[in-house]
Amino acid sequence: MALIEGFRIQNYRALRDVAMGRIGTDKELRGAEPLTPMTAVIGKNGVGKSSIFDAFGFLADCMETDLESACNARKRGGFDKLISSGVNEPISFTVYYRESKNDRPITYEVSIAKDQKSGLPTVISERLRQRRKNVSSGWPLSFLRLENGKGDVWIGDESLEGDDFAKRYEELDPHKLGIVTLAEHIKENPRIKKFKKFIQNWYLSYFTPDAARQVPQAGIQKHLNLHGDNIGNVVQFMERSHPIIFKRILEDISSKIPGIGTIVPYRDTVTNNLYLLFKDKGFAQPFTQQQMSDGTLKMFSYMLLLQDPEPAPFICIEEPENGLYHKLLERLAIEFREHATGRKGAPQIFLTTHQPYFVDALAPNEVWVLEKGEDGFSTIRRASDDPIVVAMVGEGLPLGSLWYSDYLDEE
Repeated sequence: MALIEGFRIQNYRALRDVAMGRIGTDKELRGAEPLTPMTAVIGKNGVGKSSIFDAFGFLADCMETDLESACNARKRGGFDKLISSGVNEPISFTVYYRESKNDRPITYEVSIAKDQKSGLPTVISERLRQRRKNVSSGWPLSFLRLENGKGDVWIGDESLEGDDFAKRYEELDPHKLGIVTLAEHIKENPRIKKFKKFIQNWYLSYFTPDAARQVPQAGIQKHLNLHGDNIGNVVQFMERSHPIIFKRILEDISSKIPGIGTIVPYRDTVTNNLYLLFKDKGFAQPFTQQQMSDGTLKMFSYMLLLQDPEPAPFICIEEPENGLYHKLLERLAIEFREHATGRKGAPQIFLTTHQPYFVDALAPNEVWVLEKGEDGFSTIRRASDDPIVVAMVGEGLPLGSLWYSDYLDEE
């Protein structure tokens, strides 16, 4: 499974320049430790946690549509609302990742600015880089390099800058990411298509309990969607195609949420609507998802997401603690870690949280502290960069408790 080792976000809302993990093409970050399989960003309200989450969402949306539509999607309000206040430089993203543990890392860099003539967001530059095969050091070379809709693509799975396999493009649509167009038309370079597919397959949770309470039409669906309104369809699929996994989910839910016995899908043969029937040990008749608490529905959706037989490579969840009983949070954090590290093909999990009980289950190298400076822009650092914090955790003090006691705040 592909793994993001590091990323950088520049000039996106309060994220003037925020970098996490290792980036092999960055002189400052090429020696840093890579991101862990599960990573959590903590911080006070208003420091920019939602902006990090939305930056991933924006990049994923750009893979599905043009830049202007992505700037306006999910109530973003357009490019002018996204670019950092008072900044003249473009919005930029750098993603440093591997397709698998043994693959050479690939760096993707893109810069987006507003075209002064049309007023539309435009791709200023775009680049994909990788080291040559069997080369363990040295600067990575480009296999895609575009500027203002023009540039070169090196054809083949091993070809890089300097080889004689470049294909020139002069009229790419500057209002769409170049890799989106090229992945559809260049079969000779599978690395571009793999990278586009990698980001397209990200799962960013926009789950809302009200959406999960909607009654969908019957019909199986393999994966939980971003809002969770197809939860009944996924249950139907899991019950039919993966009964052992589904039984494990039900047992897991029953052990965490007292009273819940069984959960089964029920199709109304007249309307073809699909209901989830929850059997509570204290009631003679089952009830539907429309009558379940927010916390129960959220916990159930997380279990479905984590037990997906074909999980997304990158799962991003904003504040998973909302609506959950505080004693469930440490267990939930452990569940996330176990699924991020427990099997081949496991997803990488990225979370934002402001709940110390959740952080209690995390290690210092898994936690990043986001703060806002006097200039209004966010800064970020790894909790493990503080030797005092590492020593205190080593002595048995929970990290969330240290955060609650202000030990993670910068002096």
